[in-house]
Amino acid sequence: MNNQLDYMASRVTAGKMTRREFMGKAAALGVSAVVATSIYTGAARAADPVRGGTIKLGSSGGESTNTMDPALTASEVPLSNIRHWGETLVEVSPEGSLDFRLAESVEASADAKTWTFKIRPGVEFSNGKTLTAEDVLKTMQRHSNEDSQSGALGIVKGIENMRADGDYFVVELGTANADLPYLMEDYHLMIQPDGGMEDPAAGIGTGPYTIEFDEPGVRHGFKRNPNYWDADNRGFAEFSEVLVLNDATARAAALQSGQVHAINRVDPKVAALLGRAPNLRVESASGRGHYVFIMHVDTAPFDANELRLALKYAINREELVDKILRGYGSIGNDFPINASYPLFDDSIPQREFDLEKAAEHYKASGHDGSPIILRTADGAFSGAVDAASLFQQSAQAAGIPLEIKREPNDGYWSEVWNKQPFCASYWGGRPVQDQMYSTAYLSTADWNDTRWKRDDFDAMLLSARGELDEAKRKETYSKMGQMLRDEGGLILPMFNDFVSGVSNSVGGWVTDPNGEMMHNKFNIKCWVEA
Repeated sequence: MNNQLDYMASRVTAGKMTRREFMGKAAALGVSAVVATSIYTGAARAADPVRGGTIKLGSSGGESTNTMDPALTASEVPLSNIRHWGETLVEVSPEGSLDFRLAESVEASADAKTWTFKIRPGVEFSNGKTLTAEDVLKTMQRHSNEDSQSGALGIVKGIENMRADGDYFVVELGTANADLPYLMEDYHLMIQPDGGMEDPAAGIGTGPYTIEFDEPGVRHGFKRNPNYWDADNRGFAEFSEVLVLNDATARAAALQSGQVHAINRVDPKVAALLGRAPNLRVESASGRGHYVFIMHVDTAPFDANELRLALKYAINREELVDKILRGYGSIGNDFPINASYPLFDDSIPQREFDLEKAAEHYKASGHDGSPIILRTADGAFSGAVDAASLFQQSAQAAGIPLEIKREPNDGYWSEVWNKQPFCASYWGGRPVQDQMYSTAYLSTADWNDTRWKRDDFDAMLLSARGELDEAKRKETYSKMGQMLRDEGGLILPMFNDFVSGVSNSVGGWVTDPNGEMMHNKFNIKCWVEA
């Protein structure tokens, strides 16, 4: 068997066998999916990349209001865009380990309060300026400014002092945090010359590409950066393009016709059919992503926890996983953490679908019976409109007057999400619990999209950061999760797999649970076979 696996792996490395073919043959040999995936991933990484040509992604999550400012990146197209030209100090690998990028090393004090990042020498921005620790400092200062409206504000708020010291960037925390390096991988924190203070949307960074054209809501083009410092590992295509295709049917058609080489958010309803198409494959990765309905807890009628509980009990999670995800995911429990996270507490009781409890809580809420408006759009997440319709039906069975308002995709992330009091949304998750909570549930976080502002929750988050005893830290995270589950404005019915469609002409694909489309690095890590 080993000889056969070795031969198959060599075929993968040579670009002669697809992932689907490899997994099928491995299964026939009695190899488990976990082992087969590991062998395939290693072989794929060893493949010699093909350089040149153009690689194209068809992606949902793009709008006419999009910008290249990393601070304001909130959906998939802008995220893919900034990955082209920008980089962070560190990244999290598909296996969950820390990969050093613009920082080549990091050291911590014994109390985990002082962290020192050594900045990689000889790296140039695309404008020719040499990267310095001062650029890193100014980048972090910009994201620490509340006027920046940065999605990373909740993360950098935990920094008490920071400074540039020669080739080093030094961070001093008021409270210890063993996870700080993981927080620095947040995609908003793309290092820009002088921090991007003067023109944050200029798209100047240290990445493998430079901006060729920028047509928000339509398409974005990038040209290979000839002076990129890590050209052996990224930026293989001469040109890279991101086409905005918010409609799931249009994305699938673009892939099947060869207009693009890959698409994100394959509708689970058509995944099996698409996977049987010639020269295509469906890639999926389970992880921390979740599809949600979010309520502003400071806005009537959602300021009444009885009403929030009524809606939480009225949603049929198993039905949504079966009918919307088609098995590409798992049920959620109204807090944003699952078994993919370190220190997850699996003893927290799963909330069940219960129409009687939903009706009881609705009656106790004192709601006046007027329509409760839930806003959604096709682009909110794959199947969002259908999911909202199923939610409406089950809520009405409990006597809850849920009304669906379908919004246009264009403008959804700028005019509906984080502005309207009840809407559909999604989160890709974060590598560690501290980052997820700091980004979306800390009182001062700019992306606190449920308006959850609790001093006791904030205190527990800070306490968990400084707790180096893992058992005690897990206990604190468990209490935080239960508090959100029972009192928060988050309805989290399902954790979604990241389902992508990929042409067999694409090489270098690696399954990455950190986010869809290889954590939005498809264009910079993959290549197109000649």
